[in-house]
Amino acid sequence: MGYRLTKIYTRTGDTGTTSLGDGQRADKDCASIAAYGELDELNSVLGVLLTQDIPQAIRPQLLEIQHLLFDLGGDLCIPGRLSLTLKQVDWLENALDALNDTLPPLREFVIPGGQPAAAHCHVARAVCRRAERSLVTLAKTGSVSPPALAFINRLSDFLFVLARVLARAACGEEPVWQPERADRPAPADSSASRS
Repeated sequence: MGYRLTKIYTRTGDTGTTSLGDGQRADKDCASIAAYGELDELNSVLGVLLTQDIPQAIRPQLLEIQHLLFDLGGDLCIPGRLSLTLKQVDWLENALDALNDTLPPLREFVIPGGQPAAAHCHVARAVCRRAERSLVTLAKTGSVSPPALAFINRLSDFLFVLARVLARAACGEEPVWQPERADRPAPADSSASRS
C-alpha cells in the first residue's frame, strides 16, 4: 500500500469546504461532515478509554469497534459503499449480552463515574448518542443504511453496560442517582427578590 498523505495540509479547505470520498466538495458544516466528525470524536474517546486500566478481554472488542467506526465513516463518505452490515450488529449484540449477563438487574439510574475507565466509558456513550443523532439527521437524505443506524444505537448500549462492568470491577458497585437523598440542598426561595 502506498502513502495516503505526503503532505498534511493542502490549503483546499481554507474556504470552509472539504472533499468527500467520491471527490465532491462539501461545506464543512453540512450534515455528512458533522456525522464524520462525531464518529471521529467517538473513535478518539474510545482510544482514550483503551489507555485506561480495563480487562484484557475487552481490549480486542474495543479495537474492533474502532475499526468498525472507520468502516462506517467510509460507508458514509463513499456513495454505494456498504461494509457495515447486520453481521456486525449481531456481533455487537452478542458482546453486549455477554457483558450484561455478568450484571445484576438495573433498578436505579446510573450516575456517570465510579472510576476513571468507567467515567471514560460514559463519555464515550454520550458522544455515541450525539453521533447517533447526527446519523439520524443524515439518514433523512437516504445516506445512512439501516445496519449503520442499528450498529451505532447498539454501540451506546454496549458502552453503557461496559461502564457498569468497569465500575463494579473496580469499586464493587456503581454510583446511582438518589433523588430522595437526605443531604440534598434545599431549593432556593423563589419569592426572594433578585438584585
